[in-house]
Amino acid sequence: MAAKRDYYEILGVNKSASAEEIKSAYRRLARRHHPDIDKSAGAAERFKEVGEAYQVLSDPQKKGAYDQFGHAAFDPSARSGQAGTGGPFGGGPFGGAQGGNPFGGGWQQYSWSSSGGNPNIQFDFGGFEDPFELFEQIFGMGGFGAGFRRRPTYQLNLTFEEAAKGVTKEIGIQERDAKGVVKTKRLKIKVPAGVDNGTRMRFGDLDIVFNVGRSSKFLREGADIFSEITVNIPQLVLGDVFEVETIQGKVKVKVPPGTQPGSLVRLKGKGILKINGSGHGDHFVRVNLAVPQNPSKEEKQLYEELYNLSKKKKGWF
Repeated sequence: MAAKRDYYEILGVNKSASAEEIKSAYRRLARRHHPDIDKSAGAAERFKEVGEAYQVLSDPQKKGAYDQFGHAAFDPSARSGQAGTGGPFGGGPFGGAQGGNPFGGGWQQYSWSSSGGNPNIQFDFGGFEDPFELFEQIFGMGGFGAGFRRRPTYQLNLTFEEAAKGVTKEIGIQERDAKGVVKTKRLKIKVPAGVDNGTRMRFGDLDIVFNVGRSSKFLREGADIFSEITVNIPQLVLGDVFEVETIQGKVKVKVPPGTQPGSLVRLKGKGILKINGSGHGDHFVRVNLAVPQNPSKEEKQLYEELYNLSKKKKGWF
């Protein structure tokens, strides 16, 4: 199995890069290698690799663990003690001797219920989506007895628009009553605006993971939205105003004179509402150039005149 590449190398930044520089590098590479844009071989793997690197380097605690221990900081064998000595917590990068969270990563709260204790006890497990999977890897469920139970997880499908704007969904959950009869319980779930594909949220005693569909109009990166417009040569040279559709409605976009093909025009605050409520992301419009395939006789004559002028100026336009 090939060794994993260095996360800094993947994003093209050094260890002293700021959070904004790391984010900027990720956005640039994610746009370049997104499977909807990059059709070359291996694009999907490169896109996944970039996302994995950003997920670690954008989190200060995960970044600190990676800087100190490299990929071993997130190696399950290291967590289970196979890469170190002295049991699952001793001797390795996750050793508890230094205090803090023995599992590394950020702190997140998960609830568990015990048949012999307080069902509202809270424990912290940093960086793991499901701490019970970690326990099973290290000890096996038998090490904790049958008192532990997972919260039910429900996969909820959303359209792109539903995730962006929020929606109320009704779902059916099957439950077994005291007599062993399976019944369907109907629940109304208010989905907040801004959830993304893979977002996991708790609703009462239920965990919901959202599966968000793609849009035929927009490409999403976090709270930011990307779309495209196609313009002709005179519009790029002279500038023009275009009507662009955003998730918040249609807006007018001014393309300044001399705009280069492939440039991004930023519409501040026209993206998706951030899940933490700290405002909206931005909408970026990529300006593509349409080159005439079958110009008319008059158009050819004009282009020839422009061509002759450009030769005198030693440059196109």
